[in-house]
This record gives sequence, structure tokens and C-alpha cells, in this order.
Amino acid sequence: MKNEQKEHIAFEGAKFTIEWYFDSRGKSISLDYFEILDEEAQAKLFELIKLIGNTGIIKNKTKFRSEGDKIYAFKPQPHRFLCFFFEGQKIIITNGFYKKTDKLPQNEKERALKIKSDYEMRVKRGNYYD
Repeated sequence: MKNEQKEHIAFEGAKFTIEWYFDSRGKSISLDYFEILDEEAQAKLFELIKLIGNTGIIKNKTKFRSEGDKIYAFKPQPHRFLCFFFEGQKIIITNGFYKKTDKLPQNEKERALKIKSDYEMRVKRGNYYD
């Protein structure tokens, strides 16, 4: 397949490129979750992705905020998409889920942290975008 990296890109903006994370088997839990959402929910996330991609910031904490440990959340209600910032002006979306409670589920944050670690290790080894 030509230019495999393009599959990863959710949005390329003036300030940031936002990418879906893919595991070593080529699976993306964040993209898979996004694709099962209805058009309205997808549009809500895409507006947030476009805003941060083009301007570099989302000031509204009800739409985007730090969850600690360098994990951030896009918050298109009632869904959450966790992500992290990476060198080269990238934001990597790790996982998405339906948020049922006020508090971020610990297992979702732990999943995002594991994915962040995996991504960083595979990029460092030079085999993430293979």
C-alpha cells in the first residue's frame, strides 16, 4: 500500500497533525470507536480536532482538558477521546469511549498510558509507520 502514514491522519492543521493510534497489528481502537458513532457525534469530534489542529488550542475545558500524566481528552459529549502530544506537532488519539459518569474511568486512562508508551517505543525503534 502506498503512503501508509496517511491512514493514520485524522486531520492535518496549521498547528498540529492529529493522528489515530494503530497497534502493531494495524488495529485502531480509537478510529474503530469513531466509525461506529452517528454523523452528529463524528462532526462534534471533528470540530474539536479541526479547532486544535488549526489554532493550536481549545480554551474551553468542557471540550478539551488535561487528565493528568500528559493525557488529554477531547470531550464531544457524551463521548471521550483520549490523546497525547508528541514531537513534530502531533496529537495521537489513543482511545474513545462513551462516558457514563463524571469521573474519567481509570481503566480508560491506563489504556491511554499503555498506548502512549507503545507508540513512543515503536517510533523510537523506527517501526511505527512501517
